[in-house]
Amino acid sequence: MSTAQAEAAGFVVPGRSRGIIDVFRFRYLLRLLVRKGILTRYHGSVLGWTWSYVKPAAQFLVFYFVFGIFLDLNRGIPAFPIYLFSGIIVINLFTEAFSNATKSIVDNAPLVKKIYLPRELFPAAAVIVAFVHFLPQLAILTVVCVFVGWIPTLVGIAGILTGALIIIVLATGLGLLFGAVNVSFRDAQNFVELILLFATWTSPVLYSWTMVRDVVEPWVLELYMLNPITSAVELFHEGFWAPLVDVSDRPPMLWLNAMLGLGLSLVLLFVGQLVFRRLEGRFAQDL
Repeated sequence: MSTAQAEAAGFVVPGRSRGIIDVFRFRYLLRLLVRKGILTRYHGSVLGWTWSYVKPAAQFLVFYFVFGIFLDLNRGIPAFPIYLFSGIIVINLFTEAFSNATKSIVDNAPLVKKIYLPRELFPAAAVIVAFVHFLPQLAILTVVCVFVGWIPTLVGIAGILTGALIIIVLATGLGLLFGAVNVSFRDAQNFVELILLFATWTSPVLYSWTMVRDVVEPWVLELYMLNPITSAVELFHEGFWAPLVDVSDRPPMLWLNAMLGLGLSLVLLFVGQLVFRRLEGRFAQDL
């Protein structure tokens, strides 16, 4: 049977990938990879899933004391603990999803070399596992906000969901791009660490966007606000922090910048898929 006849009959020719679409077509394999990633994350650990709460809590305490107490941002930003933690969990989601997706092909080298399956499944599974580990942090933030009087709004909930979507799309696109490059050039992992460092410090997590506005030129501020991670963080602030305080200076054109950030993330997803498809033929050889 020829390739054309096989495809006409509904069969999938081995080694032929349809790209990111295969993530939805091979849902069973995706579930297996996600389940493996979740079960092995804390394998052999005494605390197990408790680390999903301990790590962000320790990170929050360090940042709160350094920036909130020592640098006195606790006075400059009302409800600073909520402001800080709602930004931290966004950065944590991006950091884990992007970093794990970059290493996903190399970490699954035995599977890549021995059998054929759509290789996009590995970065996609890494992003989903990161999202699963993000949920306990989101639950903690929600409980704390409710305890201090948070009343969710439809606009706020839409902002939270849109912010999470921006981060997931962005991390998937960059994960495909750097995950493919990382197979041949392991320097990609070090480059990703630099990107994550900049992502943490160039997003309004530890400080307010107004501090940036007061020291840079207007065109620099526009570029800063177009950063998809900045948009995602500010959308989480809009959803969790803003209902608790009287915010006089909201980011200008927040939703427009968020849509532009989502569009940029989709472009990066498309570019990441193109690079991935171009390089995946060398994966087994380079591994």
